[in-house]
Amino acid sequence: MVGVMRAWAVCALVGLLNACSSHPTRPIPAAAHEGEASCHALADDHMAHYQLALGSTSNGAVPIDHPPPSYPSAMLARCPADARLHALLIVGTDGEVNEVRVDEAVAAEPAFASAVRTAAMAWHFEPLIISHWAADAHDNMHSVDTEVRPFSLSYEFRFACHAGRPEVSSASETRQ
Repeated sequence: MVGVMRAWAVCALVGLLNACSSHPTRPIPAAAHEGEASCHALADDHMAHYQLALGSTSNGAVPIDHPPPSYPSAMLARCPADARLHALLIVGTDGEVNEVRVDEAVAAEPAFASAVRTAAMAWHFEPLIISHWAADAHDNMHSVDTEVRPFSLSYEFRFACHAGRPEVSSASETRQ
């Protein structure tokens, strides 16, 4: 009985494998050209930073929503070589991007600079909060005051095309 069940199991397995291989596979249609994007921070030693006093802390200034730029549709057919753009995002006390300054000197194509500006203006950040702390007579820490400040971030956006498919990425670093 065990031998019959084992033989039946082998036949069933062979039948399943044959069924899988007997159907021709259809080629997957090629996707239309699409752009992709991501981002990362850049270090900029020339930027001014907030100087925090002793007993002060900062938090926030992190992206909540940062949709990637779209690869410009006008550039898809041409699929040019890699392009890198630097942009400075000026973020207000409400966490909204107020201004995007693209370094036009390295902007190979105006369409890429426009895509960066459009995307970055839609980004949202946690506001930058600076808290000042003090200790009482018993060394218990308590918040003296809190303030919200604007900040800026430097980003590098990269537009590339590989094997006929465009890609976009970016890099950033928080500057307080």
